[in-house]
Amino acid sequence: MSNQIDFSLYLITDRKQVHQNHNLFSMVEAALKGGVKAIQLREKDLSIEQLLPLAQQLRQLTLRYQAKLLINTQIDIALAVDADGVHLGGDAPPIERARQRLGPNKLIGVSTHHQDEILQAAQDGADFVSFSPIYFTPSKAEYGAPQGVQALKEICAKAPIPVFALGGISVERQAEVLKAGAHGVALISAICAATDSEQAARAFLA
Repeated sequence: MSNQIDFSLYLITDRKQVHQNHNLFSMVEAALKGGVKAIQLREKDLSIEQLLPLAQQLRQLTLRYQAKLLINTQIDIALAVDADGVHLGGDAPPIERARQRLGPNKLIGVSTHHQDEILQAAQDGADFVSFSPIYFTPSKAEYGAPQGVQALKEICAKAPIPVFALGGISVERQAEVLKAGAHGVALISAICAATDSEQAARAFLA
């Protein structure tokens, strides 16, 4: 499979967490200026009609910065805006169906919380997974206690595809997560809620 995971920082949007200095687009552009090369549009509460114009604007923005755009779950929107792929969460269509519709060259990421889910995702044709929560974070509290770095290390040793660590990751914690074998980190609030999203991105990429 030729789908290159050529990014180590994966920004997941949440417009409700964006600092008052920004709106969704200015925050994403600041992060792209800071060096982020992959954005997941994940505004789960919006209808397809509301999501489409956001996706179109983010597609223009990511192309300008030569960054990848993945759409959360909505394959139709990913196809409509020619996004680089999709990220499939718990309520998403099966990976095989997403692959059928998107073709071989688009990226498919999958949200996972257990080792067996990672192995299954790889078997079904996913290109990468996010694994969470590593540390406590309010947005992932529903998935139970934090997994911790040791669990991440064990999982990365066996995972046949790249694993992005997600959940409560700060600049200070990033080193131990990467040392545990993660391909990269996925972030929401650390960049979305930052007063200066460009500087936040630079700090993680430094």
